[in-house]
Amino acid sequence: MKVKDVMNTDVITCTPEETVKNAAQVLKKRRISGLPVVKNDRLVGIVTETDILKLLKNPSVSEDLWLPSPFEVVEVPLRELIGWEELKHSLESIENKPVEKIMTKKVYTVSPEDSIETASEKMVKHRINRLPVIEKEKLVGIVARGDIIKAISGEGSGNIVE
Repeated sequence: MKVKDVMNTDVITCTPEETVKNAAQVLKKRRISGLPVVKNDRLVGIVTETDILKLLKNPSVSEDLWLPSPFEVVEVPLRELIGWEELKHSLESIENKPVEKIMTKKVYTVSPEDSIETASEKMVKHRINRLPVIEKEKLVGIVARGDIIKAISGEGSGNIVE
């Protein structure tokens, strides 16, 4: 079975100039986890939920176990308050950040003529959930893990799987 047999041709995209807030709203509204980023009909990147979540990483939060001394007990609430203020400021600045600042620029792709086995191998190898489908340097579709699973299960093809 080929990618063209299972891909979605109604691809929801965004531009590099689109704000992170708008991209996040599209992801939520359309219940998808990634958007190809297109400029002049060319794929220039992909923005995913993971890319957006990485913006929330707070470098001031340490994963090391730290127990305060009696003198630091007063300092802890103050340190946490400062951390929350930094997080709040960072959330506010995320809204207007352009997608091109956070998108993944190295995008793995497939051709409509590639097999679904090739697509699934790329997904597993690179730990990704979707692959833009490119033909003659243009975005013509997208294939997600779920599309391949549906194809393998026979869903939508009329095959009965027991």
